[in-house]
Amino acid sequence: MQTNTPLNIMPIQQFLSQVKTADSTRAKEIKMSIEQARSLALTLGQVMARLNGDLEQLLQKEYSKENEVIQIQMDGGSSW
Repeated sequence: MQTNTPLNIMPIQQFLSQVKTADSTRAKEIKMSIEQARSLALTLGQVMARLNGDLEQLLQKEYSKENEVIQIQMDGGSSW
């Protein structure tokens, strides 16, 4: 699922802003509409899927490097 399209993280930013505001005003709770909650959940799902895909690609690259065969020939210095 590799894609280079940018993610819309606005719902996450709005949630973080809401939490920050609630914290600074010492509010006991925050409220959001079901539409905001759905948007946040979908965005978090997209971010986690993207991160998982990136991690899998990174691990696959590292695994292929571990299995790489490096061949060295030593001639005892006779071709100096």
